[in-house]
Amino acid sequence: MNALPYIDAEALDRLVPVRRAVHLLEQALRDGLDPEETPQRPAIGLPGGQLLLMPAATRAYAGVKAVTIAPGNPDRGLPRIQGTYLLFDGDTLTPLAAMDGIALTNLRTPAVSALAAAHLAPEDAASLVVFGSGPQAWGHVLALREVRPLERVTVIARDRGRAEALAGRCAALGLSAGVGEGPEAVAEAGIVACCTTAREPLFPGKLARDGALVIAVGSHEPDVREVDDDLVARSAVVVESRASALVEAGDVIVPIRHGTITTGHLAGNLAELITGRVAAGPGPRLFKSTGMAWEDLVVAAAAYEAWT
Repeated sequence: MNALPYIDAEALDRLVPVRRAVHLLEQALRDGLDPEETPQRPAIGLPGGQLLLMPAATRAYAGVKAVTIAPGNPDRGLPRIQGTYLLFDGDTLTPLAAMDGIALTNLRTPAVSALAAAHLAPEDAASLVVFGSGPQAWGHVLALREVRPLERVTVIARDRGRAEALAGRCAALGLSAGVGEGPEAVAEAGIVACCTTAREPLFPGKLARDGALVIAVGSHEPDVREVDDDLVARSAVVVESRASALVEAGDVIVPIRHGTITTGHLAGNLAELITGRVAAGPGPRLFKSTGMAWEDLVVAAAAYEAWT
């Protein structure tokens, strides 16, 4: 029996550049994929943390991402989040390939954000504020510059050294980049990307200017959020799917719990956005992402087809 092919992080980035990932995700939605029909991800408590399972299927393929979250791992010198993706043939359910699950996440999450930004961010957005200094922060810089004419990046993070390192990588791309001392830079930004493990809002929502886009990707827990009630109330809020957001997105669930908004405040889901069924309104725009299994499957299938 032949060994199952394994597509690692380097191969995945080569096989599916982020610009292509954005196109593939949009095309899947235009072809009729309904995010609301994606199965919810079960979270299983383990002695060392959590196991998340993310299954999805189309006629051609099925797949599942298994992700572990071990809070004690950083103290051991190990990644907090690890994972593997398994891709299957849609008809026979024969295993086709395994892939680096975290690399897949680090590709598809910024690509989803860039897809939303292509429809929500100001056309001339040149200034980006990034909260966070990890792979998602870097991935969002790379993805967002594919859809908007970014010139300036301000990095805001708890670890000054890591923030400076990320700003240096941005400068190497030819961008004007620096480290922010506080959240005030939000007031001048056309796009704000929140890519953190924060459990409380990162900045006062009143700082975001009308027309600006705030992207929040850092959490998928109902009690955890990166943006405050004020921003949510002022914004046209777009989510990947209403079903997932109302179960997993603390950025939305907490303001509903507070009575600041109702479920009717959500302007639409990603499919409605890209087909022109979302009215943005005069205030800021907020795209809240929790990460969905259909996104993994779309990118994983493209990687496998390119590999074969």
